[in-house]
Amino acid sequence: MTLTRMVAEDRLDPPVVASPPEAPATASRWPGVACAASLVVTGAAGAALLVAANRAAERDSGDQFGFFWLGLLVFTLPAVFWLVRPRTGARLRVAVLTAYAGFTYLPKLLRTPDGPLYHDEFAHWRQAHEILIQGRLFEQNPIVKVVGDFPGLHATVASISALTGVSIWHGALIVLIAAHLLVVLGVFVLAAEIWPDARVAAVAAILYSLNSSFLFFDTQFGYESLAIPLLVWTLVALHRAMRGPAGHARYGWSAVTLMLSAATIATHHLTALGLLGVMLILCAVATARALRRSHPRAVTWTAWALTVAAAVLVVTYLVVVAPRTVGYLDPYLAKALDQVAGMAGSSGSGKRTLFRESIAPWWERYAAFGAQGLAGLAMAAAAWRLRYRRQGDAVSRTGALTMFVLGSLYFPAALLILTPSGAEGARRSWAFSYLGLAVVVAPVVVALLDHAARRATRIAVAGTLLGLCAVALVGNTAAGMNPSYRFPGPPVFGSDTRSSIPEVSAASEWLRTTQGRDLRIVADRYSGLIFGSFGEQQPVTGSQSFRTYDLYLAQPDRRIDPHLIGQLSSWRFGYLIVDRRMAREVPEIQIYFETNEPVPHDGKPAFSLGQLTKFDHTPWTIKVYDSGNIAIYRFDFASLGQRVSGR
Repeated sequence: MTLTRMVAEDRLDPPVVASPPEAPATASRWPGVACAASLVVTGAAGAALLVAANRAAERDSGDQFGFFWLGLLVFTLPAVFWLVRPRTGARLRVAVLTAYAGFTYLPKLLRTPDGPLYHDEFAHWRQAHEILIQGRLFEQNPIVKVVGDFPGLHATVASISALTGVSIWHGALIVLIAAHLLVVLGVFVLAAEIWPDARVAAVAAILYSLNSSFLFFDTQFGYESLAIPLLVWTLVALHRAMRGPAGHARYGWSAVTLMLSAATIATHHLTALGLLGVMLILCAVATARALRRSHPRAVTWTAWALTVAAAVLVVTYLVVVAPRTVGYLDPYLAKALDQVAGMAGSSGSGKRTLFRESIAPWWERYAAFGAQGLAGLAMAAAAWRLRYRRQGDAVSRTGALTMFVLGSLYFPAALLILTPSGAEGARRSWAFSYLGLAVVVAPVVVALLDHAARRATRIAVAGTLLGLCAVALVGNTAAGMNPSYRFPGPPVFGSDTRSSIPEVSAASEWLRTTQGRDLRIVADRYSGLIFGSFGEQQPVTGSQSFRTYDLYLAQPDRRIDPHLIGQLSSWRFGYLIVDRRMAREVPEIQIYFETNEPVPHDGKPAFSLGQLTKFDHTPWTIKVYDSGNIAIYRFDFASLGQRVSGR
């Protein structure tokens, strides 16, 4: 079944609004030729500008922001023209969406063409590498503890690497590019299930691409990058199961819904919970409309049956396979709620200042705030249209109201973005809530374009809408990703993307080559990424129950807690990694070890050189490596009468 047929079959009632008539097969092929030519030329120009942006960032000239956005818009504008053009055929529209998905993966591809760079990418690279060489799933990951419990992405990447002979990283790129394409096409098909107009569906796909995670976060080597397309296509299958006639069609799409739900939970915990939340919203809307006799009861029962089955899958998986997930997520949510409460109090504690010390230009910062206002106005217009322009069959109406509720959840996350602990969760939630926003706002955009009668008015309206979308794209991306994530540049200590230096990589290679792999080591956040991934060790960077950072915090003339020494010895830790840059520089992201660390952050280095070199003289540490910035010490607990540690 082709993609263009999927959006038009198995409806309960005839659609009220029909798609624009497709061009006959015998018509001139000039639109396809003109479209291909324009996208090839603008795609090449856009790619060249994106490369120029990276080169400007490496020189720290400040021109990278202008080059970057100009490069994106050079291709995006003609692509949107062909997508919204009323006479564009179905196949051409899908081809343009495919080209758009490919081009919008370029920024991340150019940023990390040859290996992991973002924090979580090191954890996922390590997990896929372990599956490839060990052949075992569900191994605990030393960088992100719960990664091993969700092997969907890693198993897929390792399988491709094993079958094709490509490296883990290039196998990951194959999966991630395919997933990015599936997101764009999935939003297009889902919107077409709700709005029987291919132009509206295409606009929904473009609007979804404006969300803050689309260009960089949901294209990284991370489990959400594969899980989000699974979520979108699960919703497509759910709508088709609800719409399909009783019998084999409904049973078939129900089976697809459950299979995709299972694949989602085996890939990413938050996306599975988000999927379950969307399904529950849909069931609540369907039930409310069924009680008002606006929705067939059989369709409502189908939605509830599939949602309950998906809930059983999610709960069973989290309880039986991944019980550590709740404990992993709870501290982040609890602390974020505490910080929200602090903001509401008279002290105003817990507040986070947006764009603090950011090098982003003023127009990006203003766009970040303006994008939120535009989203609010767009949702208000969508609410009015849903209220007074009722169209489509019962399933379409239920789906539209569900997407409106989902899109409305975009705004409460703005409260969490103002807290240090909640900011990360807020950004991740927008990948879900923006789906609802895009689907319900798309008909408003097309209606505005069609309402203009005169050509000059249409051009003015189209130009205004494109300008507003550009503001949303720039603003959302600026709010979601720091410049250091988007652009290369000189090494920056304490950055999740620029802190790695050849000296750290050389130290990790030395330890693995001379002492072996899977050693239990104590490290800071940034050294731990390299030693735990490429170095194939088992780093610990500290927690409230295992305060390894107290080793670094202890003053040279103070005794280190014997209980901590006993923990290190009994748990067979063998090595300590010390990065002396901690005595000279402040981490860019204000973290030395982990988010809840008891380390002062007052704009000055939190450690003295004496604190970091005291291990040269303690009797239970033996220096085995020193490159200037990086020192490696072997623990010798036998000198304290403790059991000798080892592998």
